[in-house]
Amino acid sequence: MAAMATDIDLHLGRRLRRRRRLLGLTQQQLAVQIGIRFQQIQKYECGANRISAARLWQLAEALESPVSYFYDGLAEAMERKETVAAGREAFSRKETLDLIQAYYQLGERPRRRLLDLAKSLHAEGEPVS
Repeated sequence: MAAMATDIDLHLGRRLRRRRRLLGLTQQQLAVQIGIRFQQIQKYECGANRISAARLWQLAEALESPVSYFYDGLAEAMERKETVAAGREAFSRKETLDLIQAYYQLGERPRRRLLDLAKSLHAEGEPVS
């Protein structure tokens, strides 16, 4: 669960930085507007510190955006991260590594045929729309 919070903090920080830059504000200028030090803005933007709900509200007002702006794209980013993690897990299995090694020991023509076969088997397993 802690990793998830960090991912969310990173996403919010990226959105904060993007909006601040879009408006042409420095970290110092934004910090002055909401009454904190610019170092705190730096920490928010890199995800080192979490942004409280109250602070997020202040930032949204200072950056003339709805609070929801900071969460835009979060679900998609989390899904991509899960997909990447699943891919890493698949490549760490011995079976996968053995298959890749055997595949590259084949000549070019058999490799192409095997790849076509694998693609056709995958296509057969998909439900018809």
